Amino acid sequence: MEILTTDDALIIADIQNDFLPGGTLGISGGHEIVPTLLSYIRRFHARGLPIFLTRDWHPPTHCSFRDQGGPWPVHCVAGTPGSLPPPAFDAPASAVIIYKAIDPDQEAYSAFQHTALNRHLQALGIHRLFIGGLATDYCVLHTVKDAVTLGYAVCLLTDGIRAVNLQPDDGHLAEQEMIRLGAAPIHLETLPA
Repeated sequence: MEILTTDDALIIADIQNDFLPGGTLGISGGHEIVPTLLSYIRRFHARGLPIFLTRDWHPPTHCSFRDQGGPWPVHCVAGTPGSLPPPAFDAPASAVIIYKAIDPDQEAYSAFQHTALNRHLQALGIHRLFIGGLATDYCVLHTVKDAVTLGYAVCLLTDGIRAVNLQPDDGHLAEQEMIRLGAAPIHLETLPA
């Protein structure tokens, strides 16, 4: 059983309509993790612990889009319905939203890349991060890598992630890589209700 303390924070990556089934970059099963992630949010919120929600917030000409020479279809253009979370993803008003990949010329999979996230966490005295969301093999992986590099202990919400899986094993390999780097795999049942 993991005991939550005032040193802990929750980071949930990119629960946005374009990454859910039916979206322009819909991830198979992406909608299935929403109830689990909401349970994590409730547990952190009930203890007054910080919650950070990341969002891709791309300009219309972002370098990651295929028509700009990138690998992805147009997705999560700032302010469009696809960039917003689904109505079911009802996070508390106290949750801090971290907008990323806002520069047209830079990809940014990590929640730490060109954002104020690390400064927020340092100001709050956070030492351990619980990280989940979409997608395992991109934004979750890169956020975990940067968190470890920055010296945070990391718990990976293995029941709260889904992968793009451009190659069939991408998600599994990303999980293995995060655990190899030191992320502790956890499930909701390992946290106190």
